[in-house]
Amino acid sequence: MDEYEGFIAHLSIVPDFRAERRKKHKLIDILFIALCTILSGGEGFTDMVEFATHREDWLKKYLELPHGIPSYFTIRRVFQILDPKALTIGLTNWTTSLRDKTGGMVIALDGKTLRHSFDTWSGQKSLHLLNAWITELGISIGCERVEAKSNEIPSAVDLIEKLDVKGYIVTLDALGCQKDTAAKIIEKEGDYLLCAKGNQPGLHETLKEFFSDCTDFAGIKHDYYESVEKAHGRIEVRKCWAVEGEVGWMGIDKDWKNVRTMAMIIRERKIREKTSAETSYYITSLEGNATKIAEAARSHWGVENSLHWVLDVTMNEDMNRIRKDNAPENLAILRRIAVSMVNQVKGKKSVRRCLKAAGWDTSFLEQILVGHRQVST
Repeated sequence: MDEYEGFIAHLSIVPDFRAERRKKHKLIDILFIALCTILSGGEGFTDMVEFATHREDWLKKYLELPHGIPSYFTIRRVFQILDPKALTIGLTNWTTSLRDKTGGMVIALDGKTLRHSFDTWSGQKSLHLLNAWITELGISIGCERVEAKSNEIPSAVDLIEKLDVKGYIVTLDALGCQKDTAAKIIEKEGDYLLCAKGNQPGLHETLKEFFSDCTDFAGIKHDYYESVEKAHGRIEVRKCWAVEGEVGWMGIDKDWKNVRTMAMIIRERKIREKTSAETSYYITSLEGNATKIAEAARSHWGVENSLHWVLDVTMNEDMNRIRKDNAPENLAILRRIAVSMVNQVKGKKSVRRCLKAAGWDTSFLEQILVGHRQVST
C-alpha cells in the first residue's frame, strides 16, 4: 500500500466506530473496495460485493482480506454507522495535497440535492449537500450537509471555516450572498465574489440602479471585458463592467466586509434564430479587474457541468435508493472523491469513458488510484 500516493493513503485516518467483536473485516479494506467499485462504474452495496468477488486476486495485492470478501450486510452496516465528517477529512487531506498554491483560483460553493435519498417511512428528507469545487483542478475539496428545516447559509459558513481559502476566490450564487459568509471568507484570508438577486433586495436594487444610471460609463472610472464563444451553432457573448471605488459612496461598505468593487455581467446567447440575454450583479473584495471577475463568475458554473452533471448523468446519483442512516451521505462523499480522482488522470477522455476503462482494466484503475496520467487517445 505504500506505493499508492493518491487518496488511498489518507483512508487509513478514518476512525472505525465498530465494536471490536464486530471487526471481522478491516475498515480500510471495505473503504478501498467501495471506492474502487465506484471508480469502476458501480453504484451500490451489491455492486461492491460483485466487484470484490470478481477482483479478489487483484485486491489481495493491496489488502489483507483476512476473512475474505465482506458481505453485503457488512458493507451496508459500515456505511450506515461511519461518520461522514471523518470520511470528509480524508477527502480534504488528499485534495489539499493536490492544490496549486499560486493563488487566484476559484472555489465554487454550490448545493445539490440527492433526489431519492428521502425515506417516507421515517420522515427523512432528501439529503442536500453543499459542495466546494475547484473548477481549474476538477477536484472537490469538501462538502457540508445542509440540515433539514435549514438552508445553505449556515452550512456555507461552517464549510468555509473548515477550508483553506487563503489566496483563493470563493464564489457563491445568490443564496450565498450573505454578510456573515463574506465576513468569514475575509477572516480566512480569501476573496469573495457574490451574486446579488432577490434574496438581497436592497443590495440588488442599489446595484441595478447604479449601473442603469451609468449608461455609457462616461466620467466613471471602470474596467471592461468582453468575450465571444462559438460552439455547436451557439454564439455566447459575455460583457463585464467593473467599478471600483464607488462602494463607499453607495454605502455598501457599511454592511459587507472588505467590499471593493461592484460588477455587472451581461450574457447574450444566440442559438439559431433565438436570442436571449441575462444580467447579473455582483459585489466582490477583488480589485476592479473586469477580466478576472468575469472569469471567476464563469468558473463558478463549472461545479454544475463538471461535478453535478457528472454525478447525475454518469454516476446516476439522483436515482440511487440507498437512504438509511449515514449511508447516503458517505456514498455521496465517495462519489465526489471518485470524480476528483478521475479528473486528475482522464486527459481528454470523459469521466464515463474512464469509469468504463477502470472496470475493464485494473491497470487503468491503478493509474487512477495513484494519480498518474496516462497519455492516450
